[in-house]
Amino acid sequence: MPKDDITPSRQQYLDIKREYPNTILFFRLGDFYETFDEDAEITSRELDIVLTSRPIGKGVRVPLAGIPYHAVDNYLARLIEKGYHVAICEQVGDTPIKGLVPRKVVRVVTPGTVTEPGLLPGDSNNYLASVILDERSASVSYADITTGEFAVTELPLEALRAELTRLHPAEILYPDNQSLNNGIEGHLTSYPAWKFEPGKCEEVLLTHFNASTLEGFGIKGHSLAIRSAGAILQYLKETQPDSLTLLTSLRSYSINEFMTLDASTRRNLELEETLRGERKGSLLGTLDQTVTPMGKRLMHQWVSQPLLSVDKIKRRQDGVQHFFDNGMKRAEIRNVLKPLADLERLVNRVMAGQAQPRDLVAMRDTLGRLPEIIEVAGSDKSLPKLSPADEELSLLGSAIDDDPPSTLQITGIF
Repeated sequence: MPKDDITPSRQQYLDIKREYPNTILFFRLGDFYETFDEDAEITSRELDIVLTSRPIGKGVRVPLAGIPYHAVDNYLARLIEKGYHVAICEQVGDTPIKGLVPRKVVRVVTPGTVTEPGLLPGDSNNYLASVILDERSASVSYADITTGEFAVTELPLEALRAELTRLHPAEILYPDNQSLNNGIEGHLTSYPAWKFEPGKCEEVLLTHFNASTLEGFGIKGHSLAIRSAGAILQYLKETQPDSLTLLTSLRSYSINEFMTLDASTRRNLELEETLRGERKGSLLGTLDQTVTPMGKRLMHQWVSQPLLSVDKIKRRQDGVQHFFDNGMKRAEIRNVLKPLADLERLVNRVMAGQAQPRDLVAMRDTLGRLPEIIEVAGSDKSLPKLSPADEELSLLGSAIDDDPPSTLQITGIF
């Protein structure tokens, strides 16, 4: 159809959509996110919503399916669970008196880059992994942009599947000139091979961490590790650019520090779920008596990655023994921790500029419990010392309404 025969808004949509060919585009129009053409057909089918049509010029109509912006998280969750990638295109800048409202894609949501609380598992991490192979070795990098965790390892090819089974990443990146068959499960995303180019990836890592060398990260001279970690940063820059500020360090590790367990062994040992697929009755379900989301994620990591170092095992045992011997102190600490929100993810949502008013209220209420936590934990020399966030708490307490609206677009927050 000639350009002159379509509406300006249609042309704007096509220009943006051209940049995201394999992604469903949520195009903001007023109080709705609209999808068009094949995206509309997919959205209508997968979400079971009405498929209509919209005129785009001179007697031509295209498929249309829309969802209310205030309910986007619910619909987004269902698409992400099915493995789709969704680009969120917002109205930006001031609305002109005449002409088009300026719009741009502000983020691309994929299974491994989810930040919305309702889309995330509360008791485990949501990892984006990156994998690259050579003849005998592989590298796995992984990041959780909701907690700021970023790690990388190199390992033998035969250990790759076991490590990915342990991590259970929500999404796995791999070069589009390689194959990741070999029984690897999960959402696989092929990524241009040139994004894994060693020189490019090293430059990306050095720039991101404002460093002159990668020696301090333990990966200098480790080409595969550099390539897998650098690819993750590039992917996040394209999909969730605000999340990059959350990745403040890179941890390199060796699988030799931990017990390697393949999928069959994990299943037979019922580490995380029973043979019937239930958490209750598994080792994790039995051991996990934690009372905060942060504690649940840490317990999940510990159970899924058994230590081999005797010294580290003894340090954990000493901690368990300490609280076993001090039952009253244990009960006091559990009581003050129980009401805490997921502070780790709340802080990262604020840093990424994605916090909603109720996130700030949850942060205020959690920080408000710091004095009580400090009082209970202060006399215990085995616990780390905490500092009260008086200034931040005062600002949040005076600025935010006790019952704010659900989004920043609605008045009545302050």
